[in-house]
Amino acid sequence: MAIEGYYLLPHPPIVIPEVGKGEEEKIRDTSNSMDTIAKEIAGKCPDTIIIVSPHGPMFGDAIALTYQDELAGSLSNFGAGQVNMKLKIDKAFTNKLFELSARNHITSIRVNKDLLRRYDLSPKLDHGTMVPLYFINKYYKNYNLVHITYAPFADIDLYKFGSLIRDIAEQLNRKTVFIASGDLSHKLKKDGPYPYSPYGEKFDKEFLQGLEKGDVRAIFNMDKGTISNAGECGRRSVLMLLGALDGYSFTGDLLSYQGTFGVGYGIMRFNIKSEANSRLVELEDMRKKVRNEKLNQKDPYVRLTRESLTYYLTKGKKLQDLPPYVTEEMLTKRRGVFVSLKKHGDLRGCIGTFLATKNSIAEEIINNAIEAGINDPRFSQVEEEELLDIDFSVDVLEEPSPAKKSELDPKRYGVIVSAGYKRGLLLPDLEGVDTVEEQLSIACQKAGIGPREDYSIEKFEVIRHKEE
Repeated sequence: MAIEGYYLLPHPPIVIPEVGKGEEEKIRDTSNSMDTIAKEIAGKCPDTIIIVSPHGPMFGDAIALTYQDELAGSLSNFGAGQVNMKLKIDKAFTNKLFELSARNHITSIRVNKDLLRRYDLSPKLDHGTMVPLYFINKYYKNYNLVHITYAPFADIDLYKFGSLIRDIAEQLNRKTVFIASGDLSHKLKKDGPYPYSPYGEKFDKEFLQGLEKGDVRAIFNMDKGTISNAGECGRRSVLMLLGALDGYSFTGDLLSYQGTFGVGYGIMRFNIKSEANSRLVELEDMRKKVRNEKLNQKDPYVRLTRESLTYYLTKGKKLQDLPPYVTEEMLTKRRGVFVSLKKHGDLRGCIGTFLATKNSIAEEIINNAIEAGINDPRFSQVEEEELLDIDFSVDVLEEPSPAKKSELDPKRYGVIVSAGYKRGLLLPDLEGVDTVEEQLSIACQKAGIGPREDYSIEKFEVIRHKEE
């Protein structure tokens, strides 16, 4: 077995004394556990350390593989420029991983100075890599680095990519350690870096319990709402690590977990128990089941939304014949409709109409679904192969009515602000919009209304339809 150690490690810069300046004592358990793992890794004397980080150069359509002789960096962004390191990249490993991923239809890209220069970026070690290595380097430095930044791919593709990492380690007979760098929820406290969410604690508990049990199925079956509202950055790193463990039965040993600063820091080693059957067939079957469920939604609003965009992407034209599941209400009523697309919890497109522009809600949905997928200027056009990873929602707007600021409630009412020809709309119950002031500020920004301009307010309610 070429990979001799599998670990989940967090990356809070504050745990490093030069950054924390005493505050690191508040997460002493985290520091002690990092030291324990660092000594353990030093005892293995690995030739190569593989780190999957959320904070390197990230591309939406390719997993980033650092491909140059060396990579250097410091923690100067955190006030500790004296903490710096320069590491050799295992280019042979990286290149074979790039080639193998291409043969398996998982897109990766070799990142070097020339490539990053096109994006006005410079190659450097990120804190997601440096913080774990800070502890390891205290005890061991005779290794090369494979530096990976994940992409927002489907869970199954990240898992498959992880299995390829193990294949390369075995082919090259490298003594290797795999580190999934990632923090858990950033929403554990009201004074944390993100607005508090009860989903944060829920995510951390379920995620860590699943890993402790070695229950890959449970990790893949976690509620998407919980994931998207947790504000985490480590799950995708772990999915690659789990892929590298494919074919083994394992358990996770949780050394420590702390949420002192509102962010979950979990440290875990993974212990292989025995060989087992590959989980890939089971995971693919789960994915097919999800696909069938999405194609046969009970809610006719979201079902029509998905069918409309799918038809357009596959046929190149708009759906003309309304399916039999379309309801009488959808055929006879006229309303404004907003269609939202989310991919892996992140917005992928949103287009809508304040007021009805078509003869029925059904026609409004068909049109706006295509617009959200094709013509939202903030995003590239949705591709057919993305559809399975996209969740659709439909907001049917009730008639707006004039309102005063005191009558607003951002969880219940959406708002329309108007000043002359300038008009902006914000839907209700949006993540991160918790106050009337925030709601009005964002709506005015969308409309191009300045902070000193007078404007009128309308409020409206929506009936929200979401994929189950």
